[in-house]
Amino acid sequence: MDNSILTDLRDAFLDRGGLDAVPESAWRRVAALNTWGTNAVEGSTITREEAERLVLDGESVGGHPMPEVLETVQHERAFRELLDRRKEDITLETVLEFHEDMFKGSKRDAGRWRRTNVRIRGASYSPPRAEKVVSEMDGWVEEYRQRDLRGEAPFEVGAWMHYEFERIHPFTDGNGRVGRILLNLHFVQRNWAPVHVLPNDRETYLSALNSAADGDLSPLVEFLKEKMAQSLVDLLDVVGTSRDGLLELKEVAERAPYSPDYLGLRAKEGELPAFKEKGRWRTSGRAVELYREHVGRK
Repeated sequence: MDNSILTDLRDAFLDRGGLDAVPESAWRRVAALNTWGTNAVEGSTITREEAERLVLDGESVGGHPMPEVLETVQHERAFRELLDRRKEDITLETVLEFHEDMFKGSKRDAGRWRRTNVRIRGASYSPPRAEKVVSEMDGWVEEYRQRDLRGEAPFEVGAWMHYEFERIHPFTDGNGRVGRILLNLHFVQRNWAPVHVLPNDRETYLSALNSAADGDLSPLVEFLKEKMAQSLVDLLDVVGTSRDGLLELKEVAERAPYSPDYLGLRAKEGELPAFKEKGRWRTSGRAVELYREHVGRK
């Protein structure tokens, strides 16, 4: 994702009031999407429609284990509270609170560091032994603080903090979900939108984490930038101008010098800010204009 496109989208979002301008109903929809995605990546069988019924409509859903239902409701609540946490420092207490808030009643050790050694299936990195967890997490908090004080770019810091958290793997279970909500706290504290890791992102996301384990954070940085562009386009549809209304690619192509197929390819490659909903790519007039200005004319 071109940095200029991302910066211009963020500037447009901030000009419209940023996160504080997002209506509560829209923020709840964002929370429901994030909750469904982060749980589904970890194997939850609750569908997006069922997650929305649970947390938006307060309806019950059958046929799912009670822990999945509980974790859906509790994660959504924790996510919505990100806006209230924007002025808080990220500390060890923050990490433990998130784990307890999201998993109380579904995991016996909710809110407690792991006391056993673990392995991560499919990962090219190995977490430290249990007795080193607290000291490594202390180091994680301090290094994150120092990087922030040095003014390092938010996506580079975010990629580092997320990979290192997953490498340490401080909990017996729930590390991915806690790590992703901490990453979103990092972003909203800096007036960026939250990012959503969805089931169709799983392979790219895990591959980026494995690249980070090999010393290359750039795939994870790029992944986060693409996901951020998608979030900004989505939120600008709520708070933006007529240029920000979301359209299917064939509708956008009628007003732009690009075919729907070309736009779809650029969206798939992560160069055009767009997201796929029910099998169809959607983007905005502003996003296409920015693509044309910063990428198409190079």
